[in-house]
Amino acid sequence: MNPNSAYWMNYAIGLAERAPQPGRKVGVALVSEDDRLICPAFEGEERGASWYHILRRKLQELGESRAHTLYLTINTLSGDHSFDLAELLKEVRVDKIYIGLPDPALTTYLDDDPATTSREVYRFPDDLQREILKQNRRLYAVSEQSIVCNPYYFKHRIGEAVYSSLGSKGFTLSRSEVNTHRQRFALASLICKRYRVEHEVADRAVYDALSEAFDAKYGSYDYTNDARSVNPNWAEEFKSVYKSSATMPLPTANILNVGVGGGHEAETLFSDCPQITFVDIAQSGLHSAQQRVPLSRVIVSSADDLSALPEDHYDLYVSLRTYNSSFFDPARAASEAHRILKPGAAIIVSVANGFLSTERENSVVPGLILPDTDFVDLYRGLNSARSIRAELGNVGFEDIRMTATETEIYLSGVAT
Repeated sequence: MNPNSAYWMNYAIGLAERAPQPGRKVGVALVSEDDRLICPAFEGEERGASWYHILRRKLQELGESRAHTLYLTINTLSGDHSFDLAELLKEVRVDKIYIGLPDPALTTYLDDDPATTSREVYRFPDDLQREILKQNRRLYAVSEQSIVCNPYYFKHRIGEAVYSSLGSKGFTLSRSEVNTHRQRFALASLICKRYRVEHEVADRAVYDALSEAFDAKYGSYDYTNDARSVNPNWAEEFKSVYKSSATMPLPTANILNVGVGGGHEAETLFSDCPQITFVDIAQSGLHSAQQRVPLSRVIVSSADDLSALPEDHYDLYVSLRTYNSSFFDPARAASEAHRILKPGAAIIVSVANGFLSTERENSVVPGLILPDTDFVDLYRGLNSARSIRAELGNVGFEDIRMTATETEIYLSGVAT
């Protein structure tokens, strides 16, 4: 993200703050290719008018029908449940769009949503998304996108566990600092700088904190709190994805499964696979996985450091719901995956994309949690999958396919 984009995102957030109380706070700015403000608007700027109607009127008065970039804090739904942005794009040509948050009224993906259908849509960074959330706290708190509707995820926060664990080891950081440095290397570097310790010491402290946090949350995790409990076809969906990228029968493949949690997925998918190796940062979860699949081999390690494993060795690399984990480095993990796979071997990675709702029976709220908030971002799963797909391509995977299901998004490809 270039500095100019950051400026205009903050500008749009500042516009939104002008909206009258109470009410939805939305700001939008249209910018030219030479980084000139064409037209701004905010919700309530004119009594009873939405940002879309205000912006459209201003553009008509200016005689403008094109912009290089649009910055919009909330992708709002109108009263007839069409997207204001979609209506605007019918009248104005825009090359690039930045969106902060989805409308709090959204509970599922809709066909005409530019945020999910356009290739040139990008997101505000997490810190600015949190600012938008604060502006509209009342609206989001009562929406189905609040994770308060899922007590398990509301109570078990990896960031909070890491914060507490590091404090107990003598490395006292603020919650904000922990949630801002959400990769292992970045958090270790902060500790090095703050406490003047060797990087090896800081990295070990972060690794141990992560291991403890994931062990506590997923070591005994089961499907009671998992969105897959309402999707009985999830295992068949996985096998279909596998067949799209591999030719050998799954039981004959030499498989590496990275990030296994309590082993429930492993038991369902790999019980009849004699050549299976499980890797996880949490030791108790690995123990559980090995009990469920006795023929398996287990290795305690993070996904971004598989140095204990040989190159060009495996036929299949599987990592379900790990690449979108807190404090995870997808680029390094993808590079390690490519290193240990044989040429022509398959990779399957998935991104979790839904939480059980206790508000509605057998209902899934799609999306991923915005870090350091109580909010499920509807777009975050898709954005994460697209980002991971790019990382897989960067390290040498080909024929990368994205398959969206009710509860997660699969990425599959072939190693060169």
